[in-house]
Amino acid sequence: MIRLLYGTSNPAKLQHMKEILDGLNIEIQGLNDSGNLDIAPIDETGNSPLENAKLKAISYYNALKKPVFSCDSGLYIEGLEKEKQPGVHVRRINGKKLNDNEMIDYYTNLAKELGGIAKAKYKNAICLVIDEENIFEYNGEDIASEEFIITSKPHSKRINGFPLDSISIKIETGQYYMDIHKDNNFLDDYKMVKGFRKFFLENVLK
Repeated sequence: MIRLLYGTSNPAKLQHMKEILDGLNIEIQGLNDSGNLDIAPIDETGNSPLENAKLKAISYYNALKKPVFSCDSGLYIEGLEKEKQPGVHVRRINGKKLNDNEMIDYYTNLAKELGGIAKAKYKNAICLVIDEENIFEYNGEDIASEEFIITSKPHSKRINGFPLDSISIKIETGQYYMDIHKDNNFLDDYKMVKGFRKFFLENVLK
């Protein structure tokens, strides 16, 4: 069994990745599972998901000296002016880091400005650091999310760490992603799952 550290303290993201890698000979732990870590907050100053994924993975590797990977995402909304695109600053708006409820309020208001609904997509990136000489990075379309709808009408329920699932709707079925999580079927985006699994198969289990 190959053990990797996932550079996140978000339990929902950790569980999501465990589900993606289910069946592979890989065991992952989050930062909260690694004991009392004295790591300074990482300043995510990159302008793209890949830049931020690399910043985090390399910083965690330098601090812990163990194989680690980090992921990052950027949100892009159809019809929104370039200067208003969230990109990698999904939680940080006008210099302020939003909590889950503030994110829901902000993005439902954006949807209202765009007529009540808007198409959106996440572009994802991953960086894996095995050691100083083996660093693997990727941001291909096969790990991007499917297109979905952001709505101005939020779901009544929330999942900590995934606030936008309460205002995001799957185009093909009309389901809120909140309900897809509830049905334990949140790996429905097969293309993205296959893309992440391929990355680990090629760079960890080769």
